[in-house]
Amino acid sequence: MKVLAIDPGYDRIGMAVIEHGSTGEILHHSECFLTDKKAELNDRLFALGERVEELLALHTPSAVAIETLFFNKNIKTAIGVAEARGLIIFLAKKQGCAVYEFGPQEIKIATTGYGKSDKNAVIAMLKRLIKNVPENALDDEYDAIAVGVTCLAHYRNNR
Repeated sequence: MKVLAIDPGYDRIGMAVIEHGSTGEILHHSECFLTDKKAELNDRLFALGERVEELLALHTPSAVAIETLFFNKNIKTAIGVAEARGLIIFLAKKQGCAVYEFGPQEIKIATTGYGKSDKNAVIAMLKRLIKNVPENALDDEYDAIAVGVTCLAHYRNNR
């Protein structure tokens, strides 16, 4: 199973393509996609949609894993992230991909075994699990890789 994993947003979007191989998890691609901060939200969503379509076409995953919306106090930001999630889910389903959603605590448990792990613990564990995890990536990129690891672990445990 090859997964396009996404830490959703409309400013910085973490994306990773990961699959389970015979020797463990294989990271085929990861990035932190940035949209133009000066652009209107609809233009930023369009740029995000184009990038997701490119990755879906290039890597042909069978599934898309996406982090659930973590609601913070900024409603405007939450609405924009919700719109980005909707766009990503639409594009995944249009491509015929299964869609899996995971919450922050579920991702921490799957990667570190502890639901209250901090970012550094998650990143350290990702580097142990996957050989080619980038050294100095932005948090969003690491988050996407963790979403992918969570999806693969969930898929293996529920076959």
